[in-house]
Amino acid sequence: MWEFSAVFKQLFPSISPWQRHCKATGPVIDMPVPASFNDITQDPSLENYIGWVWYEKEVLLPLRWLQGDPAPRVVLRFGSAHYYSIVWVNGVQVVEHEGGHLPFEADISSVVQGSPGSLCRITVALNNTLTPHTLPPGSIQYMADKSRYPKNYFVQNTKFDFFNYAGIHRPVVLYTTPAAYIDDITVTTTSSDSVAMVQYQVSVVGSTANSLSLSLRDQEGKVVATGDGPVGELKVLNPNLWWPYLMHENPGYLYSLEVRMQAQLGGALLEDVYTLPVGIRTVHVTSSQFLINGRPFYFHGVNKHEDADIRGKGLDWPLIVKDFNLLRWLGANSFRTSHYPYAEEIMDLCDAYGIAVIDESPGVGIKLPESFGNRSLQHHLAVMEELVRRDKNRPSVVMWSVANEPASELPPAAHYFKTVIAHTKALDPSRPVTFVTDANYALDHGAPYVDVICVNSYFSWYHDPGHLEVIPLQLTAQFENWYKTYQKPIIQSEYGADSVPGLHSDPPMMFTEEYQQALLREYHSVLDKKRKEYVIGELIWNFADFMTNQGTTRVLGNKKGIFTRQRQPKAAAFVLRDRYWKIANESSCLPPAITSHSLFLK
Repeated sequence: MWEFSAVFKQLFPSISPWQRHCKATGPVIDMPVPASFNDITQDPSLENYIGWVWYEKEVLLPLRWLQGDPAPRVVLRFGSAHYYSIVWVNGVQVVEHEGGHLPFEADISSVVQGSPGSLCRITVALNNTLTPHTLPPGSIQYMADKSRYPKNYFVQNTKFDFFNYAGIHRPVVLYTTPAAYIDDITVTTTSSDSVAMVQYQVSVVGSTANSLSLSLRDQEGKVVATGDGPVGELKVLNPNLWWPYLMHENPGYLYSLEVRMQAQLGGALLEDVYTLPVGIRTVHVTSSQFLINGRPFYFHGVNKHEDADIRGKGLDWPLIVKDFNLLRWLGANSFRTSHYPYAEEIMDLCDAYGIAVIDESPGVGIKLPESFGNRSLQHHLAVMEELVRRDKNRPSVVMWSVANEPASELPPAAHYFKTVIAHTKALDPSRPVTFVTDANYALDHGAPYVDVICVNSYFSWYHDPGHLEVIPLQLTAQFENWYKTYQKPIIQSEYGADSVPGLHSDPPMMFTEEYQQALLREYHSVLDKKRKEYVIGELIWNFADFMTNQGTTRVLGNKKGIFTRQRQPKAAAFVLRDRYWKIANESSCLPPAITSHSLFLK
């Protein structure tokens, strides 16, 4: 529990030294962390609050963290905080971070080691304001008509359809390392029928006089390969490959890579040990297939949101485990992290359970021309660096997505996405890169640079609403036009319809459970034909109902989930479950298409 206060109607105030204490900003209340602050209280002004909020907590650090020669390094880490964060420890600013969905940390050793036995005060100023240059973008609109709006009245406008929850959404932890420590590990894998190679690169900070030893263990604890030095290769005979769920009887197989460092520093011998889960798998894309370990892989999965009652986007372990149980019940083998990177705890389970992930950046709602300028581009590149650094070693991550539904028909989108995609490939040459489009195939300036075409379409919903009969013609034309133009595999990355639980109609009418079922079946009939050619996946929109801004087309949020927000199935969930298990049973025994392969993508 943290102390919390909101500085109402101040978007970007200057923060003077006396304010670097939560109580100095005004009355405080208790606030759970991790959680969004929006739905915790009965205060409607906090529900839609835009601007600065303050969090504060005092902790007592163990004496052993603050003593020694050399003393340990003390680090303060945030899993994520939405959106812009400034952090002080004992009144000293230690870190500033832009972005709401990725971790950041600060070495606070010099601040805390001079006062052993004293409480350590952690203060966070957090601002959820979105501008044309943030990711996701937004804009502040001031209402100047004083006859209709109070003085200085403003609203936050966005171009995305989910609620802009804010707060410290993921765990905040304090941890220590030796003064010389393992800073980063990069692992890639290649394999053939009976041999796998695990390439590694390890960076050490704090000492140049160090030695590194590595050991790779299987799930029984047996050492299967060893190595030493900062760069090298481990040879694994008869490897257990990492396979997606329903593609192998033992999906999600993980080895453990133990990296041990010893270093001399100031006459002291220091040791740091880090254990990294490693999945041995390869990814390759052809003009019509997506191959994992040389076998064709078909994405039958979902799009999700980090969203639930009360806690908003706050990390919630019971909800996470429930969602994974529902995914496996559904027969889903994959999901996209729409429309931002998900918590590391979620990604850990994807690695362990064999759920393939399209890992998406927060690049959603990039619609305005000014959001394609150099300032936005530089920030987008920095976000991709943070995302790749966090998730590069995860076998579950099989593709990066740099954006969702941008205005890619605008001419500046060509340079913008060429640059972002090239940068992402330079950071990680081992995975394909895409973005998700809803633009016309003939007008999309970003599509030439992706490895896989991901298309969102809502025929008979946003287009020709109520006319299910148009879906076969329009969906077939969509696929054929995209493939004829680009000769790249295609994923139907979104499709669906809203349904209000318990609302029924026969013949089917919009917003009923029957209409949602009927729309899915129309899409499926076309997908069944095209997945024999070049369509490599389908991801329903959405896994569960989720909150949005209030509006005349949203009744307590978006209702396109096949599960309710409380994770109860609608009729469409059973349609999708039957389909996904049927597809899994068809494809589970497909023969290998390639017998030797590597992760490198041309």
